[in-house]
Amino acid sequence: MLRFAFSPTDDMNIEELRVALFNYILSKQKNEDFIVRIDNIDKENLVESKEQETLGLLALFGIEYSQALYQSQNVRFHSAMALDLLHKKKAFSCFCSDDWLDKKREEAKEKNEAYHYDDACRNLPAELVIDNTAPFTVRIARPDKPIINVEPDSVDSFIIMNKDKTPTANFAAAVDDMLSDISAIVSQKKHLNDTAKQIHVRDALGYDKEIKYIYLPAIENEKAISVKQLLEEGYLPEAISNYIISITIKTPKEIFKLNEAKEWSLESVSDSPAHFDIEMLKHINQEHLKMMDAKELSRYVGFADADIGELAKIYLQNVYTTKELKTKIAPIFEQKEIPQEFSKQILTIKESIKKAPYFEEYDEFKKYLMNDTGLQEEDFLKPLSILLTNAEDDSDLSKIYKYLKNYLGEIIK
Repeated sequence: MLRFAFSPTDDMNIEELRVALFNYILSKQKNEDFIVRIDNIDKENLVESKEQETLGLLALFGIEYSQALYQSQNVRFHSAMALDLLHKKKAFSCFCSDDWLDKKREEAKEKNEAYHYDDACRNLPAELVIDNTAPFTVRIARPDKPIINVEPDSVDSFIIMNKDKTPTANFAAAVDDMLSDISAIVSQKKHLNDTAKQIHVRDALGYDKEIKYIYLPAIENEKAISVKQLLEEGYLPEAISNYIISITIKTPKEIFKLNEAKEWSLESVSDSPAHFDIEMLKHINQEHLKMMDAKELSRYVGFADADIGELAKIYLQNVYTTKELKTKIAPIFEQKEIPQEFSKQILTIKESIKKAPYFEEYDEFKKYLMNDTGLQEEDFLKPLSILLTNAEDDSDLSKIYKYLKNYLGEIIK
């Protein structure tokens, strides 16, 4: 079983999407189920809309899962397992106040040292624990040896149950992965300490199934970029997936779809941080737009017509996103702002088009209009281009006409 876990507190970012993609890919390679876990215990920071938004994004990116589970459904198991650790003396009640702990953190900071809990409550006599009415947390005793190269002090005697008796994130995640029988997890390398804590919890609970971890290096300079933002800017889901997969593993081709990536080994994951290059993403997005079915592409600019999709592909030589494509296509069908210097010619051409017969070919259309208006080419092409495309560049008129000829009446209105 593979899983992707998220907390619905904010927009999904690029690194989170990458984790979801690679866990999904690995599930396909291992022929195992893939589930989504919604970490919803931290009620204070939950944003109601983000749960459905994130699930919608997973669907949009083609990340299929067998079921969505809620972490809050497992709270009784979290409590039971914390109690089990207390009974086995592998965890202890901590009565240290927040003020006291803050004071210890400040002292460590002043000494330029990493803060570690000093185990002040670890060996309290039983009578002091039983008779103590102060609020308390539950801490798991720190490990005796390193876990995946993380030193015992870095794992620390960390809190597993808060004072309000809710589980902490790492404790809940460790228990949930046990309950779901997770076999492998693709995780961000920056969460190595969290992974060590979760392994420590499972070891303390006597869970002997090894969960295989694959670590992804950080993506530099991506912090301000959410998946939602990229989609709103006109980047396609398949292009975003293509890009973030290609900066993570060695791929046999530059442009590909998610189904192809399922066949490629994850053993080539780089140890070095990846750099988020928006220019490369633009290039990949442009290539995916070029490959898109014309009718499907037309929907991104407000139509359902293959001719408009083919027209959009003409403009793809110079634009990279669907948002930019709209700025090219929409003005064609908008009211034209006629430059004064071309107003007379444009009016003449417009009247000629209104009475012209239908022409299949641009050259015949052009010849008819020039004969009917009496305009020479140097006075004809730019005004015609403005009238048809709302732009003065007439270099692609012969290509553009092919896809606009059925819309002339609407365009020149």
